[in-house]
Amino acid sequence: MNDISPPDISPQHIRRAAQGDQAAFRLIVEHHSRAMFRLAFRLTQNEAQAEEVVQDTFMKVYRKLKDFKQDSSLRTWIHRITVNTAMDHLRRKRHLEVATETGELPEVAPEPAGLCAAEQQEIQERTQKLLQQLSPIERAALSLRHFEGHSIREIAHALELGESACKQAIFRAVKKLRLALEPWS
Repeated sequence: MNDISPPDISPQHIRRAAQGDQAAFRLIVEHHSRAMFRLAFRLTQNEAQAEEVVQDTFMKVYRKLKDFKQDSSLRTWIHRITVNTAMDHLRRKRHLEVATETGELPEVAPEPAGLCAAEQQEIQERTQKLLQQLSPIERAALSLRHFEGHSIREIAHALELGESACKQAIFRAVKKLRLALEPWS
């Protein structure tokens, strides 16, 4: 489920990109865009919205790269910007009450053995519906932990939460997911 990502971009590339080197910045985008798209998609549940979030994220990264202090990895810093951008996007969407289409949800877990296709489809639909009902913080925390494999500390930093609040958000999201899927457990 989690991709093993290559090592982060070197500090020299980061410095060059911060100084305006387009090739160095392109390398950063190429290195991180797939992971940021997956994260944005999990948060927005919509492919077009995820693409917009990723584009906005890298525009912010380009503008703020000179302020990056390298006290965390570049990947963690970009994750934080992606999460914040997605949450801002979701708030705007709610505020404007724009109806949007829902994208297909990547599978949450391997399909349980012994379930028929109809049951597997129902589990997928319930999971997708539940993820849409989670708060943006719960959805982000769950996605970062279970889909991206981040530590509680990294998630708390990305979401600007305390570690206990982060754990609670993940716990609430998992509990809701388990309740929704209880008939199949």
